[in-house]
Amino acid sequence: MTHGETVGTTLADAVRESVGASLAATDAELARRYPGDPGTRQPVHTVYVPADAFTAGTVRDWGRRALAALDEHAPDAEAFARVLGLSDELAGPVHDRVRAKLEREPVEDLRIDFEDGYGQRPDAEEDAAAVAAARLVAAAVAGGTAPPYIGIRMKCMEAAVRDRGIRTLDLFLSTLMASGGLPDGLVLTLPKVTFPQQVAATVRLCEAFETAHGLAPGRIGFEIQIETTQSILGPDGTATVPRLIEAAGGRATGLHYGTFDYSASCGVSAAYQSMDHPVADYAKAVMQVAAAGTGVRLSDGSTNVLPVGPTAQVHDAWRLHHGLVRRSLARAYYQGWDMHPGHLPTRYAAVYAFYREGLDAAAARLRAYVAKTGGDVMDEPATAKALSGYLLRGLDCGAVDLEEVTARTALGRAELDALAGR
Repeated sequence: MTHGETVGTTLADAVRESVGASLAATDAELARRYPGDPGTRQPVHTVYVPADAFTAGTVRDWGRRALAALDEHAPDAEAFARVLGLSDELAGPVHDRVRAKLEREPVEDLRIDFEDGYGQRPDAEEDAAAVAAARLVAAAVAGGTAPPYIGIRMKCMEAAVRDRGIRTLDLFLSTLMASGGLPDGLVLTLPKVTFPQQVAATVRLCEAFETAHGLAPGRIGFEIQIETTQSILGPDGTATVPRLIEAAGGRATGLHYGTFDYSASCGVSAAYQSMDHPVADYAKAVMQVAAAGTGVRLSDGSTNVLPVGPTAQVHDAWRLHHGLVRRSLARAYYQGWDMHPGHLPTRYAAVYAFYREGLDAAAARLRAYVAKTGGDVMDEPATAKALSGYLLRGLDCGAVDLEEVTARTALGRAELDALAGR
């Protein structure tokens, strides 16, 4: 065949059109089920505060207590780096950014807890707490002091507490509406899910509330907590997580692993209940595969080892927490729970070190990919998407600055968003 010679085809246009028509429904199903990442910021953690302990000063107090722990137990960058095993290169930048974060935005996502952290109370008491929580949230949002994401964890859909949970949710949302409307960063959490029908019931509640208040359909979403064995493997032996996501009808915003409830449901003794136990890894692997491509985000659980007491004990707890957070990040769990203000320094230290230590390599690979200059790694579009997503997560949480990323990649925020598929 000579250059420029026309090559004929065999298949008629009608065949191609017929194939396209036969796959139209499949194309639509793929788009519905797997819309991809929502392209918004994901918080690096969720802080849980019992409803009766939540006040207008909670976020500020957590930041103050976290800074006090740093000052007492690791008063400078070198001391903090020694505790956590950070390199000399990372010590200063990580320490400085952690302190700045604790002063500026100590909590990224706050959940006011009406479930395990609150317990069973007289109805009048929980009614008052739900209304008070909504008013405090509305005031914080209006005053610009609310964390980027905030909401409640209601009681679950099991029969014993279902009505109480629905009433608390209704009171909280209704009070928000009466106080100026639902905030953009509103997040609701549905705990102890066992069957898809419980998720579907929550959807019905959201739909009814939206209709009553003239809200756009789908305005209210919620997280699903994975705390029971039935939420991973159903009675018929099939994976339940995809069914939970499907039952949410596009309203599921996240899957949150519940370390202690899930471990207990597997019979793990209390001393061995941890985020890195094999039963936890199995559950989270199922969650990860089920959520991939759906736009539903993942969150790891928490440690109940608190950094309190003498300095040596605090250091041990910090090292444990730091290591668990790093382990989660390496396994693509970019969010987790923090149970105590003393966890905030190591949460942000682990997150910032994770993104800063990989900045140069990720940026160089992405720059080479965009420039088509090659390098010692041959990257494909999917890897370029992961590289840009990594840099964007670092930007979102404050681990790196846009100037640092642009200087290394020659790419701006919009170009990174495009490469990441946001």
